[in-house]
Amino acid sequence: MITADNVKSALLGLAVGDALGVPVEFCSRDELKRNPVTGMRNYGSWQQPAGTWSDDTSLTIAAMESIARLKKFDTNDIMKNFVRWLKEDEFTANDETFDCGNTTGAAIHNFIYGDPPSACGLADEHSNGNGSLMRIFPAVFFAYKKAATIDDALNIVHELSALTHAHEISQMGCGIYYFIAAQILDGNKNLTDAVNSGLHNAKDFYAAREKFTDAMKVYARLFSDNFAALPEDEIKSYGYVVPTLEAALWCLLNTDSYKSAVLTAVNLGKDTDTVGAIAGGMAGLYYGVKQIPADWLDVLKKRQYLENIAENFFAAL
Repeated sequence: MITADNVKSALLGLAVGDALGVPVEFCSRDELKRNPVTGMRNYGSWQQPAGTWSDDTSLTIAAMESIARLKKFDTNDIMKNFVRWLKEDEFTANDETFDCGNTTGAAIHNFIYGDPPSACGLADEHSNGNGSLMRIFPAVFFAYKKAATIDDALNIVHELSALTHAHEISQMGCGIYYFIAAQILDGNKNLTDAVNSGLHNAKDFYAAREKFTDAMKVYARLFSDNFAALPEDEIKSYGYVVPTLEAALWCLLNTDSYKSAVLTAVNLGKDTDTVGAIAGGMAGLYYGVKQIPADWLDVLKKRQYLENIAENFFAAL
């Protein structure tokens, strides 16, 4: 079952991981080994104050606000919220939209120009950044609670991805994340077991669907038995969805607390805010909000606003 604490923990976990990564986005792993992130920093890459979260959190709460307000999953309304974020600075930490991925921006402009939500997302193989994976949690919770069958659940997850990222590789990455989160929500007490069971279920699901045959190949390393044992230098952390998901899950499998999971994720370098957000959302869901360092939460921008969105979203479920 889903509790209010599940939603709050996942959202705050995501936002904190995002905010830890914002000041060092684009920094190399070597740079961060010399000067590792150990807590919230000021300014840096985007010249934002400490505790500022980015598009990862903004687009997550944009979808959550729509579902909370309408009490249903409405892709047209979600896209309207995405426009409000991009054009009107809504759903932002400091009333400023300062980062937007190319694929996400193009899809939102397709909607502005009149395309229906189902046709907005980019479906070519080169449009497989991590911009839908970073904001997939609203669909995860909604699908887990409302879907009658596993196919219905994954259709919801794939549909939210496809608003911006419509290729099968992106949709499958979001689906893998759903299967792992579902294991945690089912009450699996051990995080390693939850991740491995989720990966097993995802592999079975997608292997049975011809549409995802090619996508299965690019996720093969993630499904291998020795994935968690890979050395850090084989884990990449740039903006392509496959290494992003690998990096986030590798961090979860090789740490034993929220704090260590997100710091490991951020200190991998490059796309630090998104890897931090994706690992942080799952770690928050598993470890709970009490495991998130209080001094990080104290400087998180608009914390009460985020908690209110989480509460309203849970009530709508």
